Amino acid sequence: MKEITAINQLKELKRLGKKKNELRLAAESWNSPFQILVSTMMSARTRDEVTIPVAEQLFKNFPTAKKLSSAKISKVEKLIRPVNFYKNKSRNILNCSKEICKRHKGKVPLDIELLISLPGVGRKTANVFLSELGVSAIGVDTHVNYVSNYLGWTKNKNPDKIESDLQKLFTKKHWKKINPILVRFGKTHTSKRKKDEALDKIKKIK
Repeated sequence: MKEITAINQLKELKRLGKKKNELRLAAESWNSPFQILVSTMMSARTRDEVTIPVAEQLFKNFPTAKKLSSAKISKVEKLIRPVNFYKNKSRNILNCSKEICKRHKGKVPLDIELLISLPGVGRKTANVFLSELGVSAIGVDTHVNYVSNYLGWTKNKNPDKIESDLQKLFTKKHWKKINPILVRFGKTHTSKRKKDEALDKIKKIK
């Protein structure tokens, strides 16, 4: 596939998805990189509509890595209980905060390898975090996986291979747009039938 075709398809996906002011994603509109990272960590396998208010409560109590690093695990668990796997996430968030304070003087690193070395931070979370801060990165989640395969941008199911295929297909300036556009499209079209109908039309775009 030519990049121009993929770009035109990406534009249509954006048009068919809800706007940012209509649908906030978990990584968006926080006060600091630390809050962006923690909210993104909590959003794994949890709907953004659930994650965002939970994160707001967490950050009212512990707005920085330094404050969260000294929190009691029981308090963190109580605050983030509505998110899926809250016990594991509480432990990861706490340990991640401690590592950020210990190794990075309280500031979240903007390097992919340093990020994925933090407790609870996988490659998808790291890439979503980086792209939110304007760094060229592609976070591959279930929405990106599904749409990319459906449109023929990739033939792989492995997230790392999908990321590599998309990096080859799109020039770097488009990378940070891919995840939020595809996620908003997926969240707008919750019916699989309607989603596939829309994708079938997008597939014809050249």
